[in-house]
Amino acid sequence: MTSPASALDFRTIDLRGRSLGLAELRALVPRLEAEQGAAVEDAVRGIIADVRSGGFAALSMFAEKFDGVAQRHPRVPAEAIVQALESVDPSVRAALEESIRRARLFAEAQRPADVTVRPGDGATVTQRWVPVRRVGLYVPGGLAVYPSSVIMNVIPAQAAGVGSIALASPPQRDNGGLPHPTILAAAALLGIDEVYAIGGAQAVVAFAYGIPSAEDAEGLLPSIEPADVVTGPGNIFVATAKRLVKGIVGIDAEAGPTEIAILADCTARPELVAADLISQAEHDTRAGSVLVTDSPALVEAVRAQLAEQAEVTKHRERVLTALSGRQSGAVLVDDVDAGIAVCDAYAAEHLEIMTADAAEVATRIRNAGAIFVGDYSPVSLGDYTAGSNHVLPTSGTAAFSSGLNVATFLKAVQIVDYSEAALDAVARHIRSLSDAEDLPGHGDAVARRFEEREFDPRP
Repeated sequence: MTSPASALDFRTIDLRGRSLGLAELRALVPRLEAEQGAAVEDAVRGIIADVRSGGFAALSMFAEKFDGVAQRHPRVPAEAIVQALESVDPSVRAALEESIRRARLFAEAQRPADVTVRPGDGATVTQRWVPVRRVGLYVPGGLAVYPSSVIMNVIPAQAAGVGSIALASPPQRDNGGLPHPTILAAAALLGIDEVYAIGGAQAVVAFAYGIPSAEDAEGLLPSIEPADVVTGPGNIFVATAKRLVKGIVGIDAEAGPTEIAILADCTARPELVAADLISQAEHDTRAGSVLVTDSPALVEAVRAQLAEQAEVTKHRERVLTALSGRQSGAVLVDDVDAGIAVCDAYAAEHLEIMTADAAEVATRIRNAGAIFVGDYSPVSLGDYTAGSNHVLPTSGTAAFSSGLNVATFLKAVQIVDYSEAALDAVARHIRSLSDAEDLPGHGDAVARRFEEREFDPRP
């Protein structure tokens, strides 16, 4: 039998004594290669073509091929959603309800206010926030069950005021071809009754393009209306599908494997650091678990704790593979300031701060999907009941993008309202700029409004 010490290869990258720029840090931090193979893209393009041309027949074919489920139409009957809620474990229901309550408080506080400015007499410019018409939300169902992702997707869309919300999750062979019952229960608690048993890339395609109604031997197959925005995490096929339909619909992000970084110093408790690194490693063999610290003693203590705790965790093999991969490891730095620079270069999906004065250190972080401060704010809290959203940017994209939030489902519409006098006050500036850009028709369109009329256009 392999010993815990030999089963774990949690490597160390020593950056002490080195002065490195951002590009060099990004190249050195633990990270997987981008998951964008030509074979995957070709496969997803094939799925897109099949679903667009074959409609429900194609969805049925993919349900049988990938999920082992015979399916005529993917819509989940309303009674099955109600039944799932009635059957859910009371403790799970209570946890879902509390997660919903906290997430709703945070989401409803996020909605931005409309603003109006008056740049001159008789002139107003307004920015009005308008929810998208319809969203399609995807909840994965691979190595784990994610009712929490139902909450994280649905709550911001509801807080934004989206009028039409549809949910898709893979059919489960051991649940009569329906999505997992806990996912259905979460949908019921949120008042979502349009749920589809569709998995993977084909769910993204169905929401992006819609599926027209069709007739078969048993009668009418009702349509699936196209969405304006598609969100939700998933595997490489889901991420690739989202990338390929972006522009047809809006998307939240192309999510990669989950990741955690922990910035810690000698005050950190190694058993907690190890437990939190394992908590993300159990998601996926490709999950990233990274420790950034100025304490060599902490690295050794955490490595020992990882070996010990991984041996008794349920998903031991998955965890050890993730912790031993090139995407995981410890980064040794000279001090906390250098650690902050490494964390900003890494731009973690989840970043925990376990240092002296952790709250102050957290204010100096620029790049992270979500920041968790101190010993009692673990990522697990954010995954379920903190009130924050756990659909977060991965693979370094936190440097320029945000986690799922109310604004994901809103559009900013600008409204310009000028009186005749207000337009006249800037007409000469418009003429000057339109001539400078060699677009005189722009200036003419303004000037024509002030020419003397030769006839009265009114009836």
